[in-house]
Amino acid sequence: QHYFIQSNLRMLGSGRNLLPRLGRLCKRRLSSAPRTITTHYTMIDRATDDRWADVDMERYADEVDVAIVGGGPAGLSAAIRLMQNAQREGTEIRVCVIEKGAEIGSHTLSGAVIEPGPIFDLFPDALEMGAPLKTPVTQDQFAILTKNSSIVIPELLIPMKNHGNYIVRLGHVVKWLGEQAEELGVEIYPGYAASEVLFHEDGSVRGVATNDVGIAKDGSPKDTFERGMEIHAKLTMFAEGCHGHLSKQLFETFDLRKNCQPMTYAIGIKELWEIPEENHTPGLALHTVGWPMDRNTYGGSFLYHVDDGPLVAAGFVTALDYQNPNLYPFKEMQRWKTHPMIAKHLDGGERLMYGARALNEGGWQSLPEIAFPGGVMIGCSPGFLNVPKIKGTHNAVRSGIIAADTAFDGIVDGSLNMESGYVLDSYREAMRNSAVFKELYECRNVRPSFCTPLGLWGGQFQKNLNIQHVVN
Repeated sequence: QHYFIQSNLRMLGSGRNLLPRLGRLCKRRLSSAPRTITTHYTMIDRATDDRWADVDMERYADEVDVAIVGGGPAGLSAAIRLMQNAQREGTEIRVCVIEKGAEIGSHTLSGAVIEPGPIFDLFPDALEMGAPLKTPVTQDQFAILTKNSSIVIPELLIPMKNHGNYIVRLGHVVKWLGEQAEELGVEIYPGYAASEVLFHEDGSVRGVATNDVGIAKDGSPKDTFERGMEIHAKLTMFAEGCHGHLSKQLFETFDLRKNCQPMTYAIGIKELWEIPEENHTPGLALHTVGWPMDRNTYGGSFLYHVDDGPLVAAGFVTALDYQNPNLYPFKEMQRWKTHPMIAKHLDGGERLMYGARALNEGGWQSLPEIAFPGGVMIGCSPGFLNVPKIKGTHNAVRSGIIAADTAFDGIVDGSLNMESGYVLDSYREAMRNSAVFKELYECRNVRPSFCTPLGLWGGQFQKNLNIQHVVN
């Protein structure tokens, strides 16, 4: 409505006849609007569409032991561990990873601080193997911003300690994991999105189907139309990331959220800058809260100096439960970059790329069931992000490793098979006893504490309590 009115203000003019003219314009626009909003096959059945009458709709099907949807840190870690287990036991298995990006790592935003422990669990000699862990954190800074000034917290009192962590370009890490997976024999299919969940007759997950290609904008088949491919598996792992479209379908199909709170979300905007050498401090990790947010809006920011050329990754996170309807997260980030404490890092630099992604912020209280007939969820699909740390990669990798270990046991003992979907309860139990669940449980009250009358200050107090407890 806002866009419609703004785009027609000049046409409408002003004066006492404004409302009648607006009414006539709305009536004309609505009457001429097409009744069919979309011709996507999920809205209009192709069986009733004459344009598809003579098109061959048969799909080729292939069988694998484990199918993994998503070629991010969780999915690739699961694939790697499965093949490592198979080689150790002298067993042959087929593992495939379906990734919608044109290449592995292309849909992963650069710039992150990660805890490397789970990667070292996969590859103890990862550094010697050339893993792109080039920038250890050498300096931690945490500041509370006001409009024109800042309060720098002494390092002893900083709630987030990054000693031993690495600043990385996460897309490069994911690409490296993909290379290791292929060397171990994992089949990776980049450029194909898993568009449909397939089910057995008993309702359990049978696998997934990739998207059809060669469809015109009006929903009709082009001459280049090709049907997607069915991939049947003994177990399907969903590692789509936050708010994946197949995961959303599974939440409803198996009622996976019946025993948890609704998930809450945030949007994280990230920019990669090339800055002058004199502004560059490799290993510096700066986090801020406060301005331009008010105390009742949850959010924060980070600035990471990457030792990969004079690069800086700047990010701004805004929780999507903000109360001000006029708040625009992207513009809030641009305001944040004008603050003197931030601008001094970016002055004279050039923005190379930017992007955004959704974040799960529900934490412990919002974790769904992670195992269901024929499948499991790993990584950010169920929501393993540690909100106060602003870190989820280490938990994603760890959940992939645990899923792979339990799935391999199921393949060996025969409980996982092609005939029907099996509920991998061992994965659920292993996760409940893992460092992932322990970590999420210990920081469970940080995000909810921001919703008290104290807002930002109550949340920061709780954050310090929780993180200091974990450190101790």
